Amino acid sequence: MDTPKTRAEALRESIEELIAVSKLSPGQHLDETSLAEEFGVSRTPIREALIQLASMGIVEMRPRRGAIVAEIGPQQLIEMFEVMAEFEAMCGRLAARRMTPAEHAELLAAHQACQAARDANDPDAYFYLNEAFHDHIYAGSHNGFLADQARALHRRLRPYRRLQLRVRDRLKSSFDEHQAVVDAIISGDAEKTVDLLREHIMIQGQRFADLVASLHQLKSAA
Repeated sequence: MDTPKTRAEALRESIEELIAVSKLSPGQHLDETSLAEEFGVSRTPIREALIQLASMGIVEMRPRRGAIVAEIGPQQLIEMFEVMAEFEAMCGRLAARRMTPAEHAELLAAHQACQAARDANDPDAYFYLNEAFHDHIYAGSHNGFLADQARALHRRLRPYRRLQLRVRDRLKSSFDEHQAVVDAIISGDAEKTVDLLREHIMIQGQRFADLVASLHQLKSAA
């Protein structure tokens, strides 16, 4: 029988997934009773799951208002993507130096798995395959602390990265950028990998305008 902690962790993952795929939107109130009914559990593990999500920055616990899905303002979003770009770049630099031939093969397989989703223009399928691709780079850095930090920030930005993939032609450009990253890592070109990943992650100019427009559409729909 699952312990309450195990149940809370599973619920945390389920709620986090609903946030990542925009079924729960930034700023939306998270009613413990409704969530308990939806998942067929008591409020206790729901409350524990929300506390866990709050510790990750994905949910905010507000006095007398309860929990809401964390909202990230435009300036903070830019700052977080700046840091994410540097984490990715650092992971990429180390991966280009440290990945084994077996890890190269796994990275290439993860990249190729994205192709079918790109060809089908399926941003939801690509979203998950894209996550796996980037996780291979984090693991390939062979720096556990750095990989953990990159994964934590990646998780906070999941809803926004998913929105990015819905912008016209972004799947194709993302896949093409991945190809260049794979080539640079396999060739051992650390500095080229850094430049490519930094550019791949950063949001500025038109890409930032597109993301903000998507956020407005999401809030209007909510």
